[in-house]
Amino acid sequence: MFVDIAKIRVTAGAGGAGAAAFRREHGVPRGGPSGAKGGDGGDVILRADSRLDTLLDYSYREHYKAERAAHGEGKNRVGASGDDLILPVPLGTLVRDADTGERLGELLDEGDQLVVAKGGRGGRGNASFASATHQAPREWEPGAWGEERRIELELKLIADVGLVGEPNAGKSTLLARVSAARPKIADYPFSTLSPNLGVVGLSDGRSFVIADIPGIVEGAHEGRGLGTQFLRHIERTRTLALLVPMDVEDPQAAYGLLRAELHGHNHALSTIPHCVLLTKGDLVATLPDTVLEAPEAWGVFQISSVTGAGLDVALEGLWAHVRAEKERDVGEQDPFENVEGWRP
Repeated sequence: MFVDIAKIRVTAGAGGAGAAAFRREHGVPRGGPSGAKGGDGGDVILRADSRLDTLLDYSYREHYKAERAAHGEGKNRVGASGDDLILPVPLGTLVRDADTGERLGELLDEGDQLVVAKGGRGGRGNASFASATHQAPREWEPGAWGEERRIELELKLIADVGLVGEPNAGKSTLLARVSAARPKIADYPFSTLSPNLGVVGLSDGRSFVIADIPGIVEGAHEGRGLGTQFLRHIERTRTLALLVPMDVEDPQAAYGLLRAELHGHNHALSTIPHCVLLTKGDLVATLPDTVLEAPEAWGVFQISSVTGAGLDVALEGLWAHVRAEKERDVGEQDPFENVEGWRP
């Protein structure tokens, strides 16, 4: 099961109390205070783990608590600190305070860590209060409580290319054709019920990650269909591929609907660079130049995921655009100069 939102309660460990004690050793008259401080409580830490791709584990349990620390002891023996609690999460997890909405951070790369609840500080023992004028203190401090908060985990998949289209536009078929992903493919709408990721491999060791989300229908930004609840997974993509099947009555209207729904859901989505993939090209003999006008798209490709026609050119174009976005600061000139067959 794919779960991309979870709310949990995390509690850091409490600090140990300081001790009030005095040395009593043979041959050491007036040994003085020897109460040590308590240990520090354990933190609750989120760690990005590339082996995970869902927040499913956090739907079974709500409360996570780090270890509390041991109290200080006599003979200046400091209490042991509590162990940190490490919670693994998928790459691309956004963390918020569930009560205030405050953004706490994101975990994007393998091994990234975020402390979401800080352990309590250990209290001082009476040895810490000794001074030249106060040589037999009896004061000591209790340990501080660890932080406790409710946090919301929101997973946003990390992909280079996001596939957007209406139901049965051919997104899953394309993903299965160009990668090792095996999404469900059927001849009825909404066969895709959760996002899928695939790695597209090209020659010379080149590759990019592609994401397929459930189909978008008219009025999706108002709550119809399934697509908008998963649109968060294409917010981080470097480019979008809008799929328009050639067997629809009006390809131009289908393209306009996708653009409108992206803008209606989140204006930022409509600003992500995009191309158009005219799918199911095996159903038409030729593609007239006027079949679709997309002046804002960086490319228009006619493809067939069944026969493979046009896929090489489209994939090279996508890779070139992803590369250009990644190396934009380098200032490479004309990243599409070696890509034939694409139309701005």
